[in-house]
Amino acid sequence: MAQPSGGLPDMATYVLIPGAASDSWYWHLTAAELRARGHDVVAPDLPCDDDSAGLAEYADVVVGAIGDRTDLVVVAQSFGGFTAPLVCERVPVRLLVLLTAMIPSPGEPPGDWWANTGWERARREQDERDGRAPDDDIALFLHDVPPELAAEATRRSLDQSATPFVKPWPLDAWPSVPTKFLLCRDDRFFPAEFMRRVVRERLGIVPDEIDGGHTIALSRPRELADRLEASARH
Repeated sequence: MAQPSGGLPDMATYVLIPGAASDSWYWHLTAAELRARGHDVVAPDLPCDDDSAGLAEYADVVVGAIGDRTDLVVVAQSFGGFTAPLVCERVPVRLLVLLTAMIPSPGEPPGDWWANTGWERARREQDERDGRAPDDDIALFLHDVPPELAAEATRRSLDQSATPFVKPWPLDAWPSVPTKFLLCRDDRFFPAEFMRRVVRERLGIVPDEIDGGHTIALSRPRELADRLEASARH
């Protein structure tokens, strides 16, 4: 069960964890917004294309990138939700923000999350509402991203190894860290109503909500930075 969040100092270190098949570039606009406001930002590149690397290795990379930094606000997008709690078990995190993220259950292999949560039906119904063609990934992930930026994001997409999806998530319980969930109302990959239910069932909290799709760090970086700062203050 997630813990209620507490107050934070004005300046913080934001640790930005990307989703599957992605790297630190995904965060570059939001990271710039946060740095312009005086915050430190850590945005590590995970070994997503390395078949020898699982969630433990992903967490190692994040912890190594953090070093001796303090006042940590960990922000995890999409598949990053499986790595972030492992980081929170190893370093003193002040706040965990799950951004339209997967929420693991103890012992659950990430590859089982889709069926366990009922994601496939929710996505299919969302596709029908949107009239999206099955192979149109731009319409799924990047529909609200400026076209040139969406093209760059597509070009930068990485190969995602299946390795971290296989083994059970190793924690026995959610880490004892204040946790918030920021839901994207226009997300077509993790539809809003579906995620409201998953957040309620798995974290026992009501998510905060923001306009925008699954790749909100590209489509609305300033608004996202505003919300992350607001989450960190309350």
